[in-house]
This record gives sequence, C-alpha cells and structure tokens, in this order.
Amino acid sequence: MSVIDHESRVADDHHQAIKLWLRMLACTTRIENIVRQRLRSEFGTTLPRFDLMAQLDREAEGLSMGELSARLMVTGGNVTGIVDQLEGEGLVVREDHPTDRRAFRVRLTAAGRRQFRRMAAVHEAWIVELFDGWDAAQKNQVHGLLATLKQHLTRSQENA
Repeated sequence: MSVIDHESRVADDHHQAIKLWLRMLACTTRIENIVRQRLRSEFGTTLPRFDLMAQLDREAEGLSMGELSARLMVTGGNVTGIVDQLEGEGLVVREDHPTDRRAFRVRLTAAGRRQFRRMAAVHEAWIVELFDGWDAAQKNQVHGLLATLKQHLTRSQENA
C-alpha cells in the first residue's frame, strides 16, 4: 500500500535540500502518527496529554500555566483544557502559586506520576522499535549530522 506524504511532492528537479527536508518531515510525521495511535489504543490518551505530563514529571514542584504553555508551544487555552481533563481524572492538581497570588501551579499527583511513568516506559520502547531499521553506527551518524544541522540553524537564527 502506498502512503501519500510530504515527500510525494518531490520532483527529480527539486533541490537536494528540499528533498531532504521533505524526507525528514515525512519520517517525523509517520513516527508521530504511530505514537499518537498507540497512545490512544494502549492508554486511551493523546499526545498533548502525554507531553504535558512529561513536562510536569520533570518538575516535582510543578509549573505555572504560562510555563506549561511556553514549554509546549501552545496557547494557554489548550493547556487549560488538558489540565482540566487531567485534574478531573485525579492525575494533576492545581495549587496556589508561591509568588504570584493571581496564578497557580500544576503538578502531577502520585497517581499521575505513576501513570505517566508507565506510559513513558512503553513510549520509549516504541521509539526504540521505530528506529530499529538503523544499526547503532547509523543512529550515531544521523545523530551527529543532525547536531551539525541544529548548530547551523541556531547560528542562522542568531544572525537573523
């Protein structure tokens, strides 16, 4: 079965950089779609919920709604909706912010931390499986090449 993706738009006369960009985008999109489907079927959750819980798992004291919004690169309204759902399920709590009376912090409950860590372990196994098409040397090579690209992009952005 043929899958239509970003790369299907590539023509022979396109610049190599365009071909590479579309190949990277196609691979990233496929991986993300697989992870989204598996989170839904295995845990009855979504990738945004998983990502929000991942941010909270890294911060035992919790994060403000603004911090969550910035880290997840989504609007405050998106964060509020997800926090409302997770709070209703007893996976997160809202607490008064220690330095801002107008705000509150969100943190995982013990049940939320346990659930997230179960999901994270399975998620990690999925990612390992999805990259099994490369041996260790190939993974190291691609990682190094992408590091070089990331440094170049950082410099380009700083000089803009």
